[in-house]
Amino acid sequence: MASVELTDISKTYGAVDVIHGISLHIEDGEFVALVGPSGCGKSTLLRMIAGLEEITDGDIAKVVNAMTPRERNIAMVFQSYALYPHMTVAENMGFNLKLAGVAKPQIEARVAEAARMLDLAELLDRKPAQLSGGQRQRVAMGRAVVRNPAVFLFDEPLSNLDAKLRVQMRSEIKTLHQKVRTTSIYVTHDQIEAMTLADRIVVLNQGRVEQQGTPLELYRKPANLFVAAFIGSPAMNMLEGTVDGENGEPAARLGDGTAIRIAPDRKVKAGQAITIGLRPEHLVPGVAAGTPLAGRTMLVEPTGAQTHVVFDLAGQQVTAIVDGEYPARYGAVFEASITSDQVHVFDRGTGVAL
Repeated sequence: MASVELTDISKTYGAVDVIHGISLHIEDGEFVALVGPSGCGKSTLLRMIAGLEEITDGDIAKVVNAMTPRERNIAMVFQSYALYPHMTVAENMGFNLKLAGVAKPQIEARVAEAARMLDLAELLDRKPAQLSGGQRQRVAMGRAVVRNPAVFLFDEPLSNLDAKLRVQMRSEIKTLHQKVRTTSIYVTHDQIEAMTLADRIVVLNQGRVEQQGTPLELYRKPANLFVAAFIGSPAMNMLEGTVDGENGEPAARLGDGTAIRIAPDRKVKAGQAITIGLRPEHLVPGVAAGTPLAGRTMLVEPTGAQTHVVFDLAGQQVTAIVDGEYPARYGAVFEASITSDQVHVFDRGTGVAL
């Protein structure tokens, strides 16, 4: 087991700066997810930790810059399964141990234990071509598990799977981590994967850390507009307004005159240009406590237990999540309300949360 320490890590390709002085401390046994849009540098950062990319500047852990990938005792699970097609499942899982000169009885024992953990015991004699996508990914994970690494690295391991298999494999990875408690760093662009798997999420944008914290911290208190828009599904509704301080109660005044009350502890000034964020799940249908909102229903999307209702508010489309039995109709007026403590407020110029 091991902790991972990144100190002012930078990466440059020619004149292009990809990673800008990132520092992170990952605790022994912690599961950390690196998330962000394509091109934000998350896979590059992971590959530098693995030793597959040279570090332009900075240090990793106890100055391991000069170590080879083998010396770092790190196991990586890639987006592609990278299995040897001519080998059986057991041979694929034990191949690295064989190269390392581990005795055959020990290889067999470690492969059998990993197969038991990942429910592969019945598949050990099969070739990769005889396996489903989910089974191949479990074999790739098993190949990493048998090495007893100090750190697991996952580079978008579920992106090649269909939706049902992704859910199943998320559970497999979560269960695996709970069993072995190995330090794990997981790269994904899917914030649902990050929210369900990670102890801590690090949000990256253009090679910089925007915010890090537990999934609930990022969900409840996003540091800026970028994090607010990235964390949550469906995405947070963003509306532009101006602070109205009438009657001593701050409110966001929208373009059509609609006023949405803001919690009094928000650091806003009268006349300030702001962006407010409303999470779809916080818009309660009907007129209840809080600010009443209403608009024409533009779209109704049933998903089963829930329905997504898109309605017009001050000339912008706003999404609300309601119960699947709610009688939403296209063209009808949709009414909802939201309490002031659930209204997120951001400075329109800087994007920073207020």
